[in-house]
Amino acid sequence: MKLLKPKNKQLANVVQFHCSMEMTKFDIKNYMEKIYNIDIIEVRTRIAMGRTKKDQLQGSIIKEDDRKIAYVVLPKDQSFVFPDLFKDAKGEFDEEIMNESKSKDLQEYVKENKAPGLPGWFRI
Repeated sequence: MKLLKPKNKQLANVVQFHCSMEMTKFDIKNYMEKIYNIDIIEVRTRIAMGRTKKDQLQGSIIKEDDRKIAYVVLPKDQSFVFPDLFKDAKGEFDEEIMNESKSKDLQEYVKENKAPGLPGWFRI
């Protein structure tokens, strides 16, 4: 099962998954209760048709596989919020560290090889 971020706004207690086409609603509910140890009110499923597109080279039509999407409804007091993974990431980088690594790489590149008569850039 793969957790999805919904395209449209949903309630905080509804979680969306891609799952195997062979899984039933009862399988999904049992999986979530046993593995993640959470209570589930309801499970709704739908089958999303795969996109069709035309191959530019051969002119044949290609269809992607269909997918089953499960909507798992949690109790009203529980909610699921996607974590913000990049909240601590800086937009800037440290130029001093970058310059040190550049100069070290250049020195390694120019350093003479152990084999005499071969240029420094030639590595064995």
